Amino acid sequence: MMIIMKSNATPQQVEAVIASVKSEGLNVHLSQGVEATIIGAIGETHNIPPDRFEGLEGVDMVQRITQPYKLASRQFHPENTILGIDGFTVGGDEIAVIAGPCSVESRSQIIETALAVKEAGASALRGGVFKPRTSPYAFQGLGEEGLELLAEAREKTGLPIVVEIMSQVQLDVMVKYVDVLQVGARNMQNFNLLRAIGESRTAVLLKRGLSATIEELLMSAEYILAGGNQRVMLCERGIRTFETSTRNTTDINAIPVLKNLTHLPVILDPSHSTGHADYVSAVARAAVAAGADGLIVEVHPDPAKAVSDGKQSLKPEKFAQMVNQVGQIAQIMGRRLAVSSAYQPAKQGWA
Repeated sequence: MMIIMKSNATPQQVEAVIASVKSEGLNVHLSQGVEATIIGAIGETHNIPPDRFEGLEGVDMVQRITQPYKLASRQFHPENTILGIDGFTVGGDEIAVIAGPCSVESRSQIIETALAVKEAGASALRGGVFKPRTSPYAFQGLGEEGLELLAEAREKTGLPIVVEIMSQVQLDVMVKYVDVLQVGARNMQNFNLLRAIGESRTAVLLKRGLSATIEELLMSAEYILAGGNQRVMLCERGIRTFETSTRNTTDINAIPVLKNLTHLPVILDPSHSTGHADYVSAVARAAVAAGADGLIVEVHPDPAKAVSDGKQSLKPEKFAQMVNQVGQIAQIMGRRLAVSSAYQPAKQGWA
């Protein structure tokens, strides 16, 4: 339930309410916004009447949260969550563009890609090192060697790195290297992994499962938030439908729906949602127009030779064109791209 404090409530009154909530065996989440201070009483509250807290000094009102997800709910946290990621923000006026190859294949490949996407205006670098492949015989990633190469690329470009984590046993080594942990579609409901990530404080990009509902995505986010990690971004990456013309079906509806239901930033992946490089830019433009807080795009210097997902990867020059296009749409929407302060676009007008 939500305990909404009066605007003139003192810090001592807030602390007294928190102590009262804890005495009931509940966890506490404090949200201090511009307009109100909200104390979330998290746990089994069904048998606790609201009037248990309504009479406490400084309390304005007590409301039950109607959704099954609590901390992720906009009802609990009315203002947008804005995450700081090493020099830029996600969830506010800035739109993040995360780009890089599906897999880190070699030093030359990841350094070349990192330099290219930085020059084009990317705000972060993605790259897979532990690869969840449908076939057990396909390339499975470089592991920690790949993390070391990504760290070198970050040093050369200043781009924070986004890497997919597959198992909680990888967490200790991952947090030593990466800026954002990506939870892939196959692991969206790997609750042991989500709990472990919830105990970290590394930012998380949580992808929607192949056949998951929006509510299921938000319930998965709740696992991470309940663990104390508030640095969560959601990612729509296409869902499985009867349509076979594309790899998945982009649920563009998910962007405004999520923005209405939750305060968490929403990212769209036009690469996995289409599976075809020819369609990536169009869906990326649609995502920004629909209100997405960012994009995650696969880019490879030679897609024909990529060890994974070459078909949906943009060449650097095509990626640069896409960034220019979505930048113009962002400006129309009253927003701007989250680009490095060192980046100078070739075409002015949207930076």
